[in-house]
Amino acid sequence: MLTRCLRVLVIVCSTRPGALGPSIAEWLAGSLAHQAADRAVELVPVSLAELGLPFLDEEEQPSTAIYRHEHTRRWSAMVDAADGFIVVTPEYNYGMPASLKNALDYLSREWAWKPVAFVSYGNTSAGTRSVQHAKQVVTTLRLVPTGATLAIRIGDAVEHGRLRPDVGRDAAAAAVLDELVRLSHTLRPLREQEQDGTLPGPLPGTYLRRLGPQDAAEVAVLQRCCWVDEAIANDSLAIPALLESPEEIKDWLADWQSWGLWRDGRLLGMIRARRIDDEWHVGRLAVAPDQRGRGVGGWLLELAEAACDPGCQTLCLFTGARSQANIRRYQSSGYRVVAERGAPGVVCMIRPRASGTRTHSDPAEAPHGTSTTFPRDRRSSIARWASGASASEKRWPM
Repeated sequence: MLTRCLRVLVIVCSTRPGALGPSIAEWLAGSLAHQAADRAVELVPVSLAELGLPFLDEEEQPSTAIYRHEHTRRWSAMVDAADGFIVVTPEYNYGMPASLKNALDYLSREWAWKPVAFVSYGNTSAGTRSVQHAKQVVTTLRLVPTGATLAIRIGDAVEHGRLRPDVGRDAAAAAVLDELVRLSHTLRPLREQEQDGTLPGPLPGTYLRRLGPQDAAEVAVLQRCCWVDEAIANDSLAIPALLESPEEIKDWLADWQSWGLWRDGRLLGMIRARRIDDEWHVGRLAVAPDQRGRGVGGWLLELAEAACDPGCQTLCLFTGARSQANIRRYQSSGYRVVAERGAPGVVCMIRPRASGTRTHSDPAEAPHGTSTTFPRDRRSSIARWASGASASEKRWPM
């Protein structure tokens, strides 16, 4: 399945014995089960009573993400892995429970750019004042509240400690989940751009991250766009990038180191690389047609070269035998054609692995306002990032 699965935490806020919150969360999970399956959503119940967070006891500010206590690290991992939240909350004295405020205050960046929906319950106001109180806090944490909410008046909806069947309430819950899912997908680029493991890209608003099997659909679209020119130049449609299915792309994404350049949820460019014997093979360099001529291709090529396995001394790539523009571009980057290698209609090009600094000889390949020079220390840092360095090393080395 290529659809991105969303992980939504259903946070039950009340910590009082015999509280109604767990029953409401149980009803919510049952009511939304079929819709969640159809929308590829995993609903994960989290009880703040069972989580047992003490009142905030971390010495450092949450924005530092320096956590000394295991309960904080555990909570951080749960929130960080989530794509959205449904908060099931009562109202206490015109406000939200202290347990919810405390849980929010523990963390910072883990909440950012994720949607939050509210299912409230109470007597006179059905918990709506609790929601209004909570919204002041969640927006400060860059959580994005949904417009759709569900408010349950206890006197009208509860019988013997359970919720009475109500078709209207089921429909309201479905509307809440539908908006949450759409909002989560919309906010994904903002979340990704701030995560560890991303690098700022060469164009304003762009960022680079590793590609994985979950990106197969976007990769398929980019390949179809980019290899049409190759097919025309070589008078052949027998080009793997044009013929691969998303499932076949998913397979090689699991085997190659692959990187994608993104902006606002759109894949603008990509490249892949891996070691084969004692050579570092680079391939599938693609840049969206409307982004060409801005240095993206050269930037991606240098990044893949910088990630070269230390045991490889030769860089190797392949292109169409009649793709003269590609051949000239690679020759300007130090590659030469090896006549004795390559299948019919394909040329192999190699060059020695760079030991220091290299700069593009073609100014058109340089990103506007930036340099494509990769000094030795910067290339080493990129290589550590590309191979999966620690979180503290994953930001672009300046």
